[in-house]
Amino acid sequence: MAPRLPVYLDYHATTPVDPRVFEAMRPYFTENFGNAASRSHVFGMRAASAVEKAREEVADLVGANAKEIVFTSGATEADNLAVLGAARARRARGAHVVVSAIEHRAVLDPCARLETEGFRVTRVAPDRLGRTSAAAVAWALSPETTLVTVMAANNEIGTLNPVAEIAGLCKERGVLFHTDAVQAAGRVPLDVHAAGVDLLSLSAHKLCGPKGVGALFVRSSNPRVALDPLLFGGGHERGMRPGTLDVPGIVGFGAAAAIAKAEGAAEAVRVSALRDRLWERLRSGVSRASRNGDAIACLPGNLNVRFPGAPSDAVMMETRDLAVSAGSACTSASVEPSHVLLGIGLTKEAAHECIRFGLGRFTTAEEVDWAADAVAAAVGRVREARGTA
Repeated sequence: MAPRLPVYLDYHATTPVDPRVFEAMRPYFTENFGNAASRSHVFGMRAASAVEKAREEVADLVGANAKEIVFTSGATEADNLAVLGAARARRARGAHVVVSAIEHRAVLDPCARLETEGFRVTRVAPDRLGRTSAAAVAWALSPETTLVTVMAANNEIGTLNPVAEIAGLCKERGVLFHTDAVQAAGRVPLDVHAAGVDLLSLSAHKLCGPKGVGALFVRSSNPRVALDPLLFGGGHERGMRPGTLDVPGIVGFGAAAAIAKAEGAAEAVRVSALRDRLWERLRSGVSRASRNGDAIACLPGNLNVRFPGAPSDAVMMETRDLAVSAGSACTSASVEPSHVLLGIGLTKEAAHECIRFGLGRFTTAEEVDWAADAVAAAVGRVREARGTA
């Protein structure tokens, strides 16, 4: 049976809001519309109570304590607060930051900003599967290192990093460790205290929650992490993030986190099977197709494929009813090839021949089969037109 068109396979860019999440949010737009900081009346108290419930739900998803969750406008702000806030607060201890070379721009750009402030930044190259090892991080550390930041899972190729191992290394050296867990949270198990992570960034809209709300886990003990705030104007969020809280968004984030906590393991099994089905169908239908990233230590719904002789923009033009991407959504407007794909050793030409498929909660087998057949046909037409078949 043919699926309803268009087909959405870009879950790493954003996800549809789960109807259960939407229903949880609805009353906080029209009925319980109070300001969570206005605790002198029942409207504010209801809002504040809803925020604290959501804080507990988000914390539970990653094994944190509720008091360690700081709500932000999204993961980009959370990453900026972690990187800039931690480095600036600890500058007296050292002015050196270590970062994976294939991080999201929300981490790489703040690191570049630190360089303009006199910090030294070491960018660690991953291996050819996109993995940043603890050994590579150890090699980059110096007595002046104050912060290490390595993502839990890559947003383009899905490779998982050894977060606990890197965190343990940092703990031994007295260095703070931050991980961008935007793609990993709810898709693979995460426990900040078991892993020894000091700072961890999250986003609601990657979890079938609303856009415009994120969170930063900030360790409260062993060590207690201090951050220089980026914004000023009130004592909200323990002084780390002032501004009126987005109560509906935060409620939605909490609901999405609770669903992911309850259903994430089963969903990962189902989505992994669909991802493998997609890859097998593409591999049998397209000659010379190859997969980027680690096929084993990988996000359940991620598949990044190179189609030699068929530039991704041309293939996507041929498959208008299929939503996929050629890289990160935050850099897709750029004509430059993906820094992630270049970082794992692909040439510029090869990087321009890659497509990222992102499968998720509402993806069906019918959609996967249709997408594989549509892409195979599109690659055939592009190769024929370019004489690269």
